[in-house]
Amino acid sequence: MMRSARFPVSATLLRRLALASIIANVGIVVTGGAVRLTASGLGCPTWPRCTDASYTATAEMGIHGAIEFGNRLLTFAVGLITLATLLAVLLHQPRRRGLVPLAVAVFLGIPAQAVVGGITVLTNLNPWVVGLHFLASMAVIAAAYALWKRTMEPDGPTVAVVAAPLRHLARLTTLVGVAVLVIGTWVTGSGPHAGDHGAARNGLDPESISQVHADSVFLLIGLSVALVFAFRAVGATGPARAALVLVAVILGQGLIGFVQYFTHLPALLVGAHMLGSCLVLLATLSVQWSTRERRPVATPETAAEAVTDAPARPVSAAHS
Repeated sequence: MMRSARFPVSATLLRRLALASIIANVGIVVTGGAVRLTASGLGCPTWPRCTDASYTATAEMGIHGAIEFGNRLLTFAVGLITLATLLAVLLHQPRRRGLVPLAVAVFLGIPAQAVVGGITVLTNLNPWVVGLHFLASMAVIAAAYALWKRTMEPDGPTVAVVAAPLRHLARLTTLVGVAVLVIGTWVTGSGPHAGDHGAARNGLDPESISQVHADSVFLLIGLSVALVFAFRAVGATGPARAALVLVAVILGQGLIGFVQYFTHLPALLVGAHMLGSCLVLLATLSVQWSTRERRPVATPETAAEAVTDAPARPVSAAHS
């Protein structure tokens, strides 16, 4: 308590750091995609060193070494942001329940991601490990989003704002969204952007797995549209708005996906599609969060205020 009082952290600063953590983790996904799309995945051919003799890229390694090493340096920047967020959570008073585990999870996710990234290099960009690297980033982003939302909630019980069937539909939509991301990594592993000209592919037929991916996206769109109408039918304006945003994000992402497929996967569109994947995840989580809310715990003081502010009851004619 004494240390926290000496270094106070406001709720506003805490929220901004949590939001910065989300943005930084999305950014590292996009820059990681740039490494793969420029065939720089083995620009640093080993890990944790860049070469057997150096931790940094050398001039002889050219642009590919610079791009890969630059992405490794960005990992440290993201780690510093998540560390600052964790320290802010520890110093903020009063400390809200659940914030510390989330902040720790996000912070530890960065070195864990670095290890997975190292394994991708040591396995010569095995497509299944590359896919795991991407999905691990999605997990860190999900934890960072949960942390950010929690910084804006009071301590108290979680209360559903829509009926159970609609909450189940929202959970199903989230699961399908996760499946879309997983299948997307299979499509990537079968395509031409391997991260290095000599890297192996996963052996799946690109056309067939792309069709499976498209079908899963169509299912996700259908579920999301159903959520919009279902939420509106029961007057849940907040969840309906979140579901409408999800539909718009998926349609934009789907459009990018179709254009990149029929234009033979230009690197710029593939990079935009990776950013879109992060936005789809965040929009899906927003819908999930919109179906519930936390309400502050009633205290004797707030109960007394409620009684004081309550309107006076009319005196019945029988007692007049």
